[in-house]
Amino acid sequence: MTMSPPATGAAAPTGHDDVVDLYLKHIGSGRAVMGRVMGGMSEVRSEGVWIHADDGRRFLDFGGYGVFILGHRHPAVVEAVHRQIDTHPLASRVFLEPVAALAARALAAHTPPGLDYVHFVNSGAEATEAALKLARAHGRTSVITTRRGFHGKTLGALSVTANPTYQTPFQPLLPDVTQVGYDDPADLERALAVRRDRACVIVEPVQGEGGVRVPRPGYLSQVRALCRAYGALMVVDEIQTGMGRLGTWWGVDAEDVRPDVLLAGKGLSGGVVPVAAMTATAEAYAPFGRDPYLHTSTFGASPIACAAALATVRAMEAEDTVARAAALGLRLLAAVRAVCAPYEGGLVREVRGRGLLIGIEFAEERAVGELLLELIARGVLVNHSLNSTRVLRLTPPAVVDDTALDLFLTTLTEALHSTADRMAG
Repeated sequence: MTMSPPATGAAAPTGHDDVVDLYLKHIGSGRAVMGRVMGGMSEVRSEGVWIHADDGRRFLDFGGYGVFILGHRHPAVVEAVHRQIDTHPLASRVFLEPVAALAARALAAHTPPGLDYVHFVNSGAEATEAALKLARAHGRTSVITTRRGFHGKTLGALSVTANPTYQTPFQPLLPDVTQVGYDDPADLERALAVRRDRACVIVEPVQGEGGVRVPRPGYLSQVRALCRAYGALMVVDEIQTGMGRLGTWWGVDAEDVRPDVLLAGKGLSGGVVPVAAMTATAEAYAPFGRDPYLHTSTFGASPIACAAALATVRAMEAEDTVARAAALGLRLLAAVRAVCAPYEGGLVREVRGRGLLIGIEFAEERAVGELLLELIARGVLVNHSLNSTRVLRLTPPAVVDDTALDLFLTTLTEALHSTADRMAG
């Protein structure tokens, strides 16, 4: 059968102004203005540690919000996704789907012992929603979260994302949500004492959006012990910290902690197809295991997404990505501290991190924006922190080589110098 050519639609944008105009008309003025402030470029191509813009420039990506642990367009993940597209990208959801089963097995091989059940979703926020619903299925209707914790912006996830800026416009949110201090077991125990076996505790091993807050050794073990003592369900959000980001497969691995539920995302995508997951013990997962229709999504566990997840885990195994992240993270943290040392006590308050999650905290919020723009102008991308506005965050890929690392450190040195001069003036 001969097919007719598709009808001609609107021409693709040809320049900065065209894209900005489309954003203004169809996406929102706020995002359009922010794009202009960042230089007005559109990103059009990527590979490895690089993002290419439509004006011909390329940018070293030390940001990416924690997604690109394998870099952009890792060949093995791209190949697996292409193969899946060519055979069966989306499922009928009537029959069993083998790629989801294989991806679940591969992921469960690296989760803490006993977390053998995997529920695939499309985003980190959806993984949080699944965990909150699972907790309710167990009668845990009282949720305890941490101040500055970030778990997503959908309605349930937003209820445990402790930031009034994002919460206030959408109140009332979920009822019976309590905030406690991060790295404060005594505060957690006070909250648990009045809730006991109706509580669900959600916590991050390191607070990413909270400004790369690294807890004292033993904190997660204390949270686990308190949850057991008071009959609470423990949910660990590893959406940003997992998949090797902290130099271990999961942040909880440093203390051999086994939560009831662990959330994965970002890096699970291989930087190619969005995918996230809620993993759980058999006991915790039981309500979802008994009734497969209790919590579902049309695109959740799609073959194309699970192909990306499966290829990502296999690539990380083959390339020893976790060990590479640990070694690179130690080098990078020491080097960034050295670059920032001349400004400590003044412009810079502290450099902290674990693995390839590093934060630079400044004395003033303005410095974050100034340095962000200085780095962009010099061809380097980093991230700000949504729940800590004085912290600039680095989440580079584990595939960064010595040349790219040297370029980043040189650029950071120059950008810090310019920012300090501007702030002083």
